[in-house]
Amino acid sequence: MMKQIFSHALLCFVFMFAACNHPAEHHADLKRDSVFNNGSFGYDLQFLKQQDSGLVVLRNGDAHVIVSPKYQAKVFTSTATGERGVSFGWINYKAFGKPLDAHMNAYGGENRLWLGPEGGRYSLFFKPDSSMIISNWKTPPPIDVESWNVAGQNSNSVSMFKEMSLLNYAGTQLRLRVDRKVQILDPEEISNRTGLIPNDSIHIVGYETENTLTNMGGKEWTVATGMPCIWLLDMFKPSPETIIVVPFKPASGKKFSEIATTNYFGEIPPDRIIHNDSVLFFKADGKSRGKLGIVAAKTRNMAGSYDGENKVLTIIQYDVDRSSRYLNQEWNITKPSFSGDAVNAYNDGPLANGTQMGPFYEIESVSPAAFLKPKQSLTHRHAVFHFTGNERTLDQIAIKLLGTSLDRIQSAFQKN
Repeated sequence: MMKQIFSHALLCFVFMFAACNHPAEHHADLKRDSVFNNGSFGYDLQFLKQQDSGLVVLRNGDAHVIVSPKYQAKVFTSTATGERGVSFGWINYKAFGKPLDAHMNAYGGENRLWLGPEGGRYSLFFKPDSSMIISNWKTPPPIDVESWNVAGQNSNSVSMFKEMSLLNYAGTQLRLRVDRKVQILDPEEISNRTGLIPNDSIHIVGYETENTLTNMGGKEWTVATGMPCIWLLDMFKPSPETIIVVPFKPASGKKFSEIATTNYFGEIPPDRIIHNDSVLFFKADGKSRGKLGIVAAKTRNMAGSYDGENKVLTIIQYDVDRSSRYLNQEWNITKPSFSGDAVNAYNDGPLANGTQMGPFYEIESVSPAAFLKPKQSLTHRHAVFHFTGNERTLDQIAIKLLGTSLDRIQSAFQKN
């Protein structure tokens, strides 16, 4: 999760090509000279080509997806309506070409792979025995600034990998490899994964990421050594009318606090989060910083959002194993290590000093803890779908996949 915006960078780097030396200037040039409007897929494609000469664009009709091996194998953005269509991912244009930050380099992207846990006894973001405070927090370079290798690609998919050695808070050096495949889905595949019947009244882009973590060391990962988990984070553009929707399994007789964590960055105000016994609504307007999570036992394998201003329904589909243990990622070593969430949502907002990285919002999924013997692997799948078009059809999709109507989503906060 985006923890802080840092004003002092400690390391510098120079891109190989002069065209990439000042991306902020090129961003301004694009505004003046591009045949594409800012906010369109074509505009983002032009910008990103200047940053990564090995950029991969997956296409199926008007559905396009941009993948960057150079920028940690992330999906930067997608569209359902061609190069002049809306670009769905949030891209932090101003981050490119700057000196490297020692803590985190937030380039954006609508699907990026991190490894957890972020905090806790097995944290990958804090050195052993260090205090879990912002000055000690550092994102491991392989998931922050280092490029990944391309193993293969074709017209609808690209496979990448990265080998790495990471020291966790428990003092264990973890040798591992992550393989990541991004595949754009055709209408038949989207139908197979969602149960939806293709409809000419809407436009769809869908893609699946298959992420595999392998223990490359000589020792088993146990409670004593600690272990990582796979963490997928989707960054999208907010609007005043965007609401995140997280369905969950009813838990009669249980307090909501036993199902959801809502105080990662302080308790989320009641005018920004509301729930009934099976679905949670969370404002995603990019104006108030907050994060929540749902425990695996009560998680469904779907979450999403609806942008009522731009008529975009986004669905996230992910693997969940309710019988497995999930790592706690909070910045402390007092919480039980295996009390973590399987799905999270984040709304960006100004920090105490008034600065802000975004605005953006995130929907995230997490794999179980990777209790792996040498050469064993764990795979976590996470798919993203964007639907635009006829609102009646979008309403039917929301009811089928999220268990709630567009009217219910849009009216969730009208009384608050």
